[in-house]
Amino acid sequence: SGKFTSTSTRITKRGSKRLRRSLYLAVQCGMRKNANARIRSYYEKKRKEGKPYKVVVIACANKLLHHIFAILQKGQPYQA
Repeated sequence: SGKFTSTSTRITKRGSKRLRRSLYLAVQCGMRKNANARIRSYYEKKRKEGKPYKVVVIACANKLLHHIFAILQKGQPYQA
């Protein structure tokens, strides 16, 4: 699972532009205020791997989106 290598790693621009921007800004604000410990630890892990800032923020936005989707699917409140 953690050994995936791709020939093309570009991010597609499909989907809602507003949603992408909202997720990006939510992650940026969360990083400044240490709002979500899970996302923050993931951010720090990726930065230690040497990833550029924007790449890490996009990865965190993807993780946040997965959290949101799981919450909506389960129908339960978020537990930090």
